[in-house]
Amino acid sequence: MGYRIGFGKDIHRLIKGRDLILGGIKIESKVGEDAYSDGDVLLHSVVDALLGAISEGDIGELFPDSDPRYKNVPSSIFLKKALDILKTRGYKINNIDCYIELERPKISPYKKQIQKNLATLLNIDENDVSIKAGTCEKMGEVGRGEAISAYSLILIEKIEEKQ
Repeated sequence: MGYRIGFGKDIHRLIKGRDLILGGIKIESKVGEDAYSDGDVLLHSVVDALLGAISEGDIGELFPDSDPRYKNVPSSIFLKKALDILKTRGYKINNIDCYIELERPKISPYKKQIQKNLATLLNIDENDVSIKAGTCEKMGEVGRGEAISAYSLILIEKIEEKQ
């Protein structure tokens, strides 16, 4: 059948003085991700899911935070590279399911915009992108408002070569 599944997760500390970016969308917030790049936990989890589905390592291996080229860059650059690898290996994305954990701000007003942008970045239909969000009920670092995390599950399919 040629189907493969990939899973990705990311978590970042939240600090004042940084933008909160999710799926390439700037979210109105008093805090943002503390990270070497733009810190977009959603795109980071998607990159890890893509790379995992094709057994190509993880985001830290391809884009180490020790490399000055990646300082403050948009995470869409990482996603584009992962997609290029996916296509080179002869796969396409079937669908992706994402879950964001954040106590505040509420993500609901942004979910449709994030879904649309992620679909555009992945070059797939919006209906093939699921964005869910929840809190941690004030438990743990996410629940205390100290961190944000994201999880992504992706299904890819081997592209049939025409004879």
